[in-house]
Amino acid sequence: MTAPVRILHCHSTFSLGGKEARAVRLMNAWREGAAHTVLSAMPEQLAAREAIERGIAVDFPTDAPPLAGKPGPARYAKLARYMRGFDLVLSYNWGSFDAVMARRLLAKTLKLPPLVHHEDGFNEDEAETLKTKRNLYRRLGLKGAHRLVVPSERLGRIALKHWGQAPERVVRISNGVPVARFAGPPEDKAIPGFTPKPGEIVIGTVAGLRAVKNLPRLVRAVAAMQRKDVRLVIVGTGPESERIAAEARARGLSTRLLMPGFLADPARWIGHFDIFALSSDSEQFPISLVEAMAAGLPAVCTAVGDVPGIVSDDNRPLIVAPQDEAAFTAALDTLAEREDLRREIGLANRQKAASLYDEDKMIEAYARLYSGAIGRPGAFSTER
Repeated sequence: MTAPVRILHCHSTFSLGGKEARAVRLMNAWREGAAHTVLSAMPEQLAAREAIERGIAVDFPTDAPPLAGKPGPARYAKLARYMRGFDLVLSYNWGSFDAVMARRLLAKTLKLPPLVHHEDGFNEDEAETLKTKRNLYRRLGLKGAHRLVVPSERLGRIALKHWGQAPERVVRISNGVPVARFAGPPEDKAIPGFTPKPGEIVIGTVAGLRAVKNLPRLVRAVAAMQRKDVRLVIVGTGPESERIAAEARARGLSTRLLMPGFLADPARWIGHFDIFALSSDSEQFPISLVEAMAAGLPAVCTAVGDVPGIVSDDNRPLIVAPQDEAAFTAALDTLAEREDLRREIGLANRQKAASLYDEDKMIEAYARLYSGAIGRPGAFSTER
């Protein structure tokens, strides 16, 4: 048998957000074809490891050089030397960019493996305006990357305009999910603390509890709805948990808010939602939205990133400006009052997800990219 590809993953965080969910899906798909080492710039945020299937060769070393810290030659040298033990380096988002720069400066000297960098979006500090210094840093560091991968058209345009990338060096791969797995009914008790109530409308979201997701906006929108037989379920973990809970208390929503924390395998439970909601200040190509579409849910979302183009044409009128909380609430009320509309839009969303966003296409695209980077065609085949 061919030796597994040794992959070093350099993450800004390994909490289960979109990029982490995708990385885990690829790990699970390639099974014994690859062995993985995961570094997180926030070592305490490793919730996504719970979604990695048994039998996958993966480790989370505690003695590796840190991804976070003051940039400098000594740190770069330590990171670069650590990379020598791998066949491929994968870096994700700004929080891992010191790994990109380390390879850029020392690749030839230390004969380092190829690096593929992934940009999936921005935190609140770049949600509205890109930082000039970071743009310059990306321009310099990405010259040493094999390719830059982005999931959205908007990020592709940013890469060309602001990061100085040539079109042939930017690869756009849409996020995908196992659409067929979302077709069945949700499992009972799959969401801890949740029991369906007759006639109740369940609005749900899946997100890292970070400021850029602006979940207090969602709390306010639900609290302002005309209907009060509505429950809000927020699945995820992160530093904004108490802020969200405080907003719910202030709006009288505490008894109707459930935050069960991280939950693996959304196909088991996302079908308990009647409406999916996304209230972010910044997104690019959110996997959680595609999962909701695959489950046949209508979605009320802020018009950020590629979101307006991801949903079906039927769903597009429910995509609102981020600052227009009244419109957000009105869209939720419209869906809450009309079961027929929820069903119609949900079906259109599921059909679009099946047509364009099935994970098999995504996995094949990443397999071609990564095997090309290391010069081993077929190295990431799922047929083993």
